[in-house]
Amino acid sequence: MTAAAAPGTSHGKALSPLTIATGFLPWIAFAFIAQRLAADGVAWSAVIAVAITVITLVWGGVRHHPMQLNVFSLVVFTVMAVTGFVGGQAVDQWLYEWGRPLVGVVLGLMVLVTAGSRPFTAGYAKMSAPREVWDSPVFRRINRVLSATWGVALIVIGAASLVVTALDAQAGDTGSPYLLDLILNWVVPIAVLVWTIRFTNTYPDRVTAGTPQPAGQ
Repeated sequence: MTAAAAPGTSHGKALSPLTIATGFLPWIAFAFIAQRLAADGVAWSAVIAVAITVITLVWGGVRHHPMQLNVFSLVVFTVMAVTGFVGGQAVDQWLYEWGRPLVGVVLGLMVLVTAGSRPFTAGYAKMSAPREVWDSPVFRRINRVLSATWGVALIVIGAASLVVTALDAQAGDTGSPYLLDLILNWVVPIAVLVWTIRFTNTYPDRVTAGTPQPAGQ
């Protein structure tokens, strides 16, 4: 008699948040570089993000890795790069002040909108889950919820950054809200990511606990 699999293993328990995070490398690189190049460098920061995305797409295609997030990134950063180069100084300044935080919101919305029909985490889960469970209701449910969770997390992080931008715009000469900047640009994103990573690690087990395993598992 074949031993039963541990809860969650046949439905992708090995899904790694760190592996998922690699899909956000272009976004992370853009945010880091744009912050240091200031307004004149936003378009170039987007170009660098596009280059990273293309490299990741080629590498992922060869190794059959998931590419949905990279496609999203390619669209967003290509639009931003073209807009930055075509627009004038005012456009560059707007992209620097508002475009950077909006990137997170836009990517989050893309992930959230597609979570119900094409959850991006499913591609990563399929790298470790047996093929026979890919079409199972439990597998689909897990990845819909995880994808939606990551989408909401990105939106929250982007929205927090937008609030900082709005507060900075209103502060003028009365002083900058440094404490709020610290909370919204650092504490909130870190807390959201830590919670999301923990949820990604624990949710599959909670769903699959007691779920009958496929034959042969």
